[in-house]
Amino acid sequence: MNKQASLVTLKAKPGQRDEVRRVWEKYARDYVAGSTLGFHYCYDDADPDRIFVFGLGDPASILEFAQQPWFVDYQHDTHALLAEPGEVRRLTPQYTKNDTTRDAP
Repeated sequence: MNKQASLVTLKAKPGQRDEVRRVWEKYARDYVAGSTLGFHYCYDDADPDRIFVFGLGDPASILEFAQQPWFVDYQHDTHALLAEPGEVRRLTPQYTKNDTTRDAP
């Protein structure tokens, strides 16, 4: 499997989670919609200020996302809305449903 995943955890300041999403939509939504990346922008049901962003794609596409010219502006605009620095984790998928690149046992 030649895929990489990225999991970003963000903690918005109280009451700012929707504003963080608006910044995401301003900068990233159109890029993600036109890319080969699979992205999931999720609200945590147990924490009204927590956001998880999960992306899945080939390693070059994941890296390319963070190198877009608008990415620095996105980070700048979200900085004042966050209660703590975001956490980014790189993950290596071992199994994906409907993955046709793996050999059958």
